[in-house]
Amino acid sequence: MAAPDMYGDSTQDLSATSKVAILFIVLGPEYSAKLFRHMDDSEIESVTLEIANHKQIPNEVKSAVIGEFYQMLMINDYITAGGLEYAHDLLEKALGAERAKVIMSRLTTKLQVKPFDFLKKTDPSQLLNFIQNEHPQTIALVMAYLDPDQAAIVMSGLTPDIQADVAKRIAMMDRTSPDVIREIERVLERKLSAMSTQDFTTAGGVPAIVEVLNRVDRNTEKTIIETLEVDNPELAEDIKRLMFVFEDIVMLDDRSLQMVLREVDTKDLSLAMKSAGQDVSDKIYKNMSKRAADMLREEIEYMGPVKIRDVEEAQQKVVNVIRTLEEKGEIVVSRGQGDEMIV
Repeated sequence: MAAPDMYGDSTQDLSATSKVAILFIVLGPEYSAKLFRHMDDSEIESVTLEIANHKQIPNEVKSAVIGEFYQMLMINDYITAGGLEYAHDLLEKALGAERAKVIMSRLTTKLQVKPFDFLKKTDPSQLLNFIQNEHPQTIALVMAYLDPDQAAIVMSGLTPDIQADVAKRIAMMDRTSPDVIREIERVLERKLSAMSTQDFTTAGGVPAIVEVLNRVDRNTEKTIIETLEVDNPELAEDIKRLMFVFEDIVMLDDRSLQMVLREVDTKDLSLAMKSAGQDVSDKIYKNMSKRAADMLREEIEYMGPVKIRDVEEAQQKVVNVIRTLEEKGEIVVSRGQGDEMIV
């Protein structure tokens, strides 16, 4: 049976979305459904439309798509293990120089290798010994690309003065030149984990350091915050504001929340709850007397339209009360992974 015109003589003219659609068809609904869960709505819509357009697919096209997908998986494993150069050497030995060149040129444009990706397999304690004597800016750059849990272990092992300096550098980091990243990669590893694009990469920033601080022990976090409050008060406040947000109230235990509610001004609480989600509202009402909860509901109902900025300010006041009580040791706020409960 001749292949339909839309396929031509090979898969070279097929778009990436068409290839994904064919792969999904070959995999079947059970496995395809699992893959859909990792895609956003626009991607799902595009692939679904392509699947609908592919009525009959020649066996040679199916084989070609599966083969290309398999090659991409293998190349990705090779790159993760030792970089593009390592992957190219393996392919050249296995397939010959010419074919290896063709495959690499086709796939490297599709693969995005995260800087310092090879460090993900490194034990955090070994990584700490490896980089703790580097310049704080180098440590910050590496940690910005690490998994937050891995970075937290490294951060906890640094000396207090270095911790605050590195935290500040991560928070204030914006864009880093690929050349700088490559040079540091060369120093840290003989075999490169090279980037597949010349675009500037973005890492770091306040959210990145918050992810790390949410996972370190309370003493490390406190040391870093206190140092930053002296060195850079504005940055310290930005970090504290993100470390616990109003919606995180649902993570408080009932006793702690009841203590918070006793300290919060009723007017601030009603304004803060104006845009609160159902889970937050339920948690708060649950920890109030029926009379107080009814009065709060009534005040919110008759409040009328309010500015978003006013609501956010009121929510921040509630958060500030929570942080104050936590600093006094009167309540315990659960943070990330590994927190031990006081019993």
